Amino acid sequence: MKETLRSVTDPHQPIEATMPNNKDVGIGIIGSGFIVNDCHLPAYNKAGFKTLGLASRNQEKALQVAKRHQIPYTYPTVEALLEDERIQVLDIAVPPNAQLEMIRKAVTKKHLQGILAQKPLGMNLDEACEAVSLCEQAGIALAVNQNMRYDPSVRAAKNLLDAGKLGAPVLTTLDMRAIPHWMPWQKDLGWVTLRIMSIHHLDCFRYWFGDPLNIYCSVCPDPRTPFEHQDGICSYILEYASGLRCVGIDDTWTGPAREGCPADIGIQWRIEGSQGLAIGDIGWCQDPYTTPSRLRYASIGDHDFHQPQWDQSWFPDAFAGTMAQLLVGLEGGQSPEISGRDNLKTMALVEAAYRSCEEKRAISLSEMLPLS
Repeated sequence: MKETLRSVTDPHQPIEATMPNNKDVGIGIIGSGFIVNDCHLPAYNKAGFKTLGLASRNQEKALQVAKRHQIPYTYPTVEALLEDERIQVLDIAVPPNAQLEMIRKAVTKKHLQGILAQKPLGMNLDEACEAVSLCEQAGIALAVNQNMRYDPSVRAAKNLLDAGKLGAPVLTTLDMRAIPHWMPWQKDLGWVTLRIMSIHHLDCFRYWFGDPLNIYCSVCPDPRTPFEHQDGICSYILEYASGLRCVGIDDTWTGPAREGCPADIGIQWRIEGSQGLAIGDIGWCQDPYTTPSRLRYASIGDHDFHQPQWDQSWFPDAFAGTMAQLLVGLEGGQSPEISGRDNLKTMALVEAAYRSCEEKRAISLSEMLPLS
């Protein structure tokens, strides 16, 4: 049996990400920005993974990050990192418009066994399909960093659903009232929330309930974001064959919180079932930054809410789960839990959301992804 971080016999505890038996697999990272410096590497070090080297277009920043996290090697170019045969797994943490080119280069290296790519998997669904195809043809396992699946409250909710504590799901909502850290490259790409934040929430709904039939989405600009865009504030409804409805609200304005108004910032989710209710609060954009997520739930017959507690948070702890699943897949010769092929359905939902906004109608997943 694989090593796990905590027993899952208690249904209100998180389903802990399975950890590999062998943590001595050499990892190379492309990128040295916030997500690497403050999320990937702290989580990898805590989990005991072996990060060998780092390459970045900003050499000074790469050296600083390597020194902070005690990474033994930095490389002058991405090509130099890719030539190092000690690196078996590649962690690509670059903007989406640069990601596919990195994958094209990586799949030519016979010593590489796996790639962990950032979300979104490229600029659009076509690029994501190409990335998946390239890796499959090269025999390289591709995983996508949909790390919200590994937030402890999200994992605990999945455990409750699987254990039947909530009964049949009836209505689920996920309400983000937060001001994300937008990246400079988003100004050049001209899109804001759907591909950056909503993609997490759409993937979370898929993780909990499987694939929906349809999505209906409406967006408007965020008045605080100065560059031209459409998808600043997003709302969407996912329709399931069972009758379940999942509703997401991604509000990056949250009132004039930065302009002097008292703020009420956070991400809350709520699952209402035929037999119970679960309410979660994801500890992100809080103070301190790594505040653990919270959960309370009750089933028919309970006298009060159960309120389990844990020390883990979404940032940075969840990032150990995504890399772990790639390593576990390689170890067992299986597809990672967050495989690139599975992620095509999440990418398809994002593309469907954009089409829904344009055409002002519900879009079916099958319209976007006529794949097996």
